[in-house]
Amino acid sequence: MNGVRIRAYAKLNLTLDVTGAEGGYHLLDSFVASVSLFDLLVLRKRKDGLVSVTMRGMGSESIPPEENNAQRAGNAFVREFGGGGADVTVYKNIPMGAGLGGSSADAAGVLSGMAALYGADEAGLGELAETLGSDTRYMLRGGFCRMRGRGEDISPVRGGGKLYFLLLCPRTSVSAGACYKEFDRAPSRSALTQSCIDAFVRGDTEGVGRYLSNALYPAAVRLNPDVKTAYEEAKSFSPLGVAMTGSGSCVAALFESKELCEWAKSRYRGKCRAYVAETVVPGPPSEKKGGRLSSPFALSEEEKRSAGYSGD
Repeated sequence: MNGVRIRAYAKLNLTLDVTGAEGGYHLLDSFVASVSLFDLLVLRKRKDGLVSVTMRGMGSESIPPEENNAQRAGNAFVREFGGGGADVTVYKNIPMGAGLGGSSADAAGVLSGMAALYGADEAGLGELAETLGSDTRYMLRGGFCRMRGRGEDISPVRGGGKLYFLLLCPRTSVSAGACYKEFDRAPSRSALTQSCIDAFVRGDTEGVGRYLSNALYPAAVRLNPDVKTAYEEAKSFSPLGVAMTGSGSCVAALFESKELCEWAKSRYRGKCRAYVAETVVPGPPSEKKGGRLSSPFALSEEEKRSAGYSGD
């Protein structure tokens, strides 16, 4: 195998409760899910042990290499597991600074892709992911999960069905660091994660919508009024529920069906980027001969053919 293509999926925080702080980090309790909005990563082997990352789209070309999580992930993989390097191209589709986890998704995608190219054990890959960001370990597996602590305590949530969202992403962002600092200045508490999970497990989509919540929302609104505008615009379509994801600035509106999401998007006239997204649940990585992991995010053979991708 000389190359691989990886889908680095965005995530949504269906709930986000702040439960405390420890060692300078905020502790969270969050119900998270992967959604069908993704960055496409193309990795090809190189023999010199170096990792070169090229960014394309969404203004990502201006990210300095030392601040690029995809670059950091590739360098970390080579240091930890050895092997050759890789030329990586990241085609951005996930808006940056939106709370959708795009940076962590790209880091996890690079780790997953390089593991497929060179081999790595799943446990070691997870430990390495934790050094690259709070939710990067979750991004390696994705799906419906409860994420607690700094993001290292991850429990799969099974049951329920597919969920459909209209995402409204302001063209202005919210700094995660600034958002948490503003939260500390005037904390707002919520404790709806368990209720939302219970509703999901019993297949109660209306209940999921009722419990969508984010304790960081008031802080994000104080920093960026565009977040409130997006929230009110999303509510105007009468969804089952609306919540900001992560530390903002994107908001997600839950609908009963994809058709209703498409209907709302077709009638949206605001300034936000609008996306229709549905939850995705990839399978776990599987071990291949030679210790290589088959990434659950890698394109299938059929997808490779439709994308005009020839060979490994």
